[in-house]
Amino acid sequence: MNKIFQFSFSLLLLFTLPCITNAQQEQPVAPTGQMIDRVVAIIGDKIILQSDVNERIQEYLNEKVQDTSGISCKVLEDLMYEKLLLIEAEKDSTITVSDEQVEQEFDKRINYYINEFGSKEAFEKWYGKTVDQYKEELKPDVRDLLMAQQMRSKVLEGLSISPEDVRKYYENIPKDSIPGINAQEEIAQIVKLASLTPEEKQAAREQCEELRQKVLKGADMAALAVLYSGDPASAKNGGRYASVRKGEFAPEFEKVAFSLKDSEISPVFETQYGYHFIKLIHRHGELVDIRHILIIPQVSDLDMEKCRERLDSIEKDIKKDSISFSDAAAKYSDDKSSKYNGGLITNPQTGLTKWDMNQLGELDLSYTINMSPGDISDPEIYSTPDAKRGYRIVMLKDRSKPHKANLKDDYQLIQGAALGKKQQRIINAWINRKLKEGIYVHVDKGSLNCKFQNNWINP
Repeated sequence: MNKIFQFSFSLLLLFTLPCITNAQQEQPVAPTGQMIDRVVAIIGDKIILQSDVNERIQEYLNEKVQDTSGISCKVLEDLMYEKLLLIEAEKDSTITVSDEQVEQEFDKRINYYINEFGSKEAFEKWYGKTVDQYKEELKPDVRDLLMAQQMRSKVLEGLSISPEDVRKYYENIPKDSIPGINAQEEIAQIVKLASLTPEEKQAAREQCEELRQKVLKGADMAALAVLYSGDPASAKNGGRYASVRKGEFAPEFEKVAFSLKDSEISPVFETQYGYHFIKLIHRHGELVDIRHILIIPQVSDLDMEKCRERLDSIEKDIKKDSISFSDAAAKYSDDKSSKYNGGLITNPQTGLTKWDMNQLGELDLSYTINMSPGDISDPEIYSTPDAKRGYRIVMLKDRSKPHKANLKDDYQLIQGAALGKKQQRIINAWINRKLKEGIYVHVDKGSLNCKFQNNWINP
């Protein structure tokens, strides 16, 4: 499997196959450019090469996986599991993958890597191939990936876990193996964004039109984007986005971008972010390369002061017990992601509302360390990811001390671990059942000392 797509499978399988001990030395990798290649395993009609194993190992290392003991054996078993999923998916008439699904999955992944490299050109220079060449080369791998994922979902279909299962799971963890939990905080917020006046919006539109006219007269649009565009994701690249596909940007933005001809410059138009104009660099199939400039309307100091005063009034009502913080969030907050959750800010890494103390800097909330549970901050200036400005107040809802995981404080984390273990049992049973049905398996003699989780060698 080609290396730029292996991370997805690594993430998928990292939580389904536990670490495997290894009685042998790690497989050697030749110096750069001289990778040793050979068949290390065969599952049915699918082969696994040493280069597949080496590349997957590198993906694990790139993600800074902490437990690398026996990593060669773990990776090999991951790859054998993937091949088995694919074989069974190919037999199952209910599992289908459309060309559109393949395109969407490819574009999602390739855009991630293009953003990592900074530009489409940098990506293509590094790999020595165009994006279109990569697409044609990797389409079969992407299709296999999606089919295997569907098969895994089918194996686990309908699986659930009860509170009793969670309790039993926790009680069976050896006392000296119960994980430690860092000090954590739960933080709620109420956000009020400053309202723009018609004059402020008109000033932004006029600035955007002025820049457009300069481009029409021959000015360097990339240089102007670096100097003036309010889109931080593209301004550093001269306003450029490569391989844009429908569904990735605001509908108004895409409507304009996909209506242009090569080298055509759009009129100024408005989205929720502000005012834009776009130049179509090149269209290739269903993808477009574009350059754009965004001018974000700027709220005045008076607008900001009105916003602060409104939030200050809300804070006083909460402190007088005229309204609860959670009710005030639902009624007044302009932050859609938290207002109906009592104002609680969700941690995207866990899906929970608890944040490790060392993560608070990500929220610009390090100052909560000096607050006590129940304390509410004074209004502070706040900016949204799309550069809207206003104020917010935050309440420290709860703070836990470093502790051993327990059902009262850490139920959701324990529930996730319990579900993962139950999924693992189902997957292991499925693997071993398929192996007993007589599917052909050959493992290279160099890997026979691996202590696999499942009976790949002697089913």
